[in-house]
Amino acid sequence: MRLLVTGGSGYAGGRLVELARAAGHDVTGTSHSASVEGLVPLDVRDRAAVDRLIDGLRPDVVVHTAYVQGDWHVTASGTAHVAAAAARVGARLVHVSSDAVYGGRPQPYTEADPPSPVFPYGAAKAAAETVVATVHPGAAVVRTSLIVGDDASKQHQMTLDFALGRRAGVLFTDQIRQPVSVADLAAALLELAAGDFRGVLHVAGPTAVSRHELGVLIAARRGIPADRVPAGLAAELPAAGPREVRLDLTLAQTVLRTRLRPLDEVLAAG
Repeated sequence: MRLLVTGGSGYAGGRLVELARAAGHDVTGTSHSASVEGLVPLDVRDRAAVDRLIDGLRPDVVVHTAYVQGDWHVTASGTAHVAAAAARVGARLVHVSSDAVYGGRPQPYTEADPPSPVFPYGAAKAAAETVVATVHPGAAVVRTSLIVGDDASKQHQMTLDFALGRRAGVLFTDQIRQPVSVADLAAALLELAAGDFRGVLHVAGPTAVSRHELGVLIAARRGIPADRVPAGLAAELPAAGPREVRLDLTLAQTVLRTRLRPLDEVLAAG
């Protein structure tokens, strides 16, 4: 399989590049930076550059993981460029979205629930999903959650920075997510790349925890006591994003062979 992975310098994208290459696939990974060894520089905001790369590679599948949380043009417009180019050359598309498209509620969301974003990043991801559905209706759209596994994870880095006093901040006790192993997510993306599933699929871990609970578990792996992990309330910050987002994984358990492991197993393995 000839595979193009955008965002190959990112946590999930990088792990997917490694996994696909180890499986014997012909893999091209991209990075916004020109200095990342083994990756091709690409700014997805540049439609002409996206077209040149995809026209030249003629990949069988594009897995689009590239995003920048604070940049609409990367997250939404860049997705439009990648989706349109993939559709034009007849490449399958697997687009990585986020649980941030939801507004939050106690009940789990299913894939049939429409996006209801409450902050700019969620709105950008929702817009990206809309354009994918429009220009590449055969695509798989993967809504995932916080990505964990080892200290290369932003979630791990943030926890350790806060707990060790390297930067100021808190982890919210009232913001619930379902963290997913980076290895499990990469395996699921590769499986979807080789398959024919189309539409939205929730790919997250089965364990729902607060961001603070996650931080305490991450810190414990380093022998850092729970009282060193600073706690706070998202309710006190109007732009903190949705509070409680749980994803129903019934469809993923039917579609995927990849096992989405519970959080304690993921962190123990890491």
